[in-house]
Amino acid sequence: MRKVVAVELVSLDGIMESPEEWASSYSNDEMEEANASGMAASDALVLGRVTYEQMAAYWPNQSGGVPMVDYINSVPKYVVSTTLEEPLEWNNSTLIKGDVAEEIANLKRQPGEDITILGSGALVRSLLEDDLLDELRLMVHPIVLGRGKRLFEEGGAQKALELVDSKTFKTGVLYLTYQPPGS
Repeated sequence: MRKVVAVELVSLDGIMESPEEWASSYSNDEMEEANASGMAASDALVLGRVTYEQMAAYWPNQSGGVPMVDYINSVPKYVVSTTLEEPLEWNNSTLIKGDVAEEIANLKRQPGEDITILGSGALVRSLLEDDLLDELRLMVHPIVLGRGKRLFEEGGAQKALELVDSKTFKTGVLYLTYQPPGS
């Protein structure tokens, strides 16, 4: 069965909003290698509407021949939204409406590699609550932002996770991998 893996860039205070404004100064070869290995193990993306719209406005306009650009533009993308009628015109995009948990469970049963979620905090929280998230990879950046959208908002359900791997990059970014107990 395929795994659903969320990959999130967060600040020390748990902010995930607009990483393009604060995370790039921490990028280095180690992080690029971690991203590349994640891409190699994944053959699908699941995105919430807001993340999808932001990515669709940027990635199709980037020049190919770069592994990240080629991957994101060619990989099948599943967009979770209750408000979109059709996904934007971006290669290999499919809309998921209705019972999200059932649709994601169906994707997990299909043959293939990992299914990656980028950003999409509400979706990550929902899948974690529904026991459909198999792995949470956090790149915790050594910066306190003070405000913005948090990955885990106040009032969410308690959920225990086990740390299964950790790395410290030279930039001070911690790469933490968590799984539900017994995975």
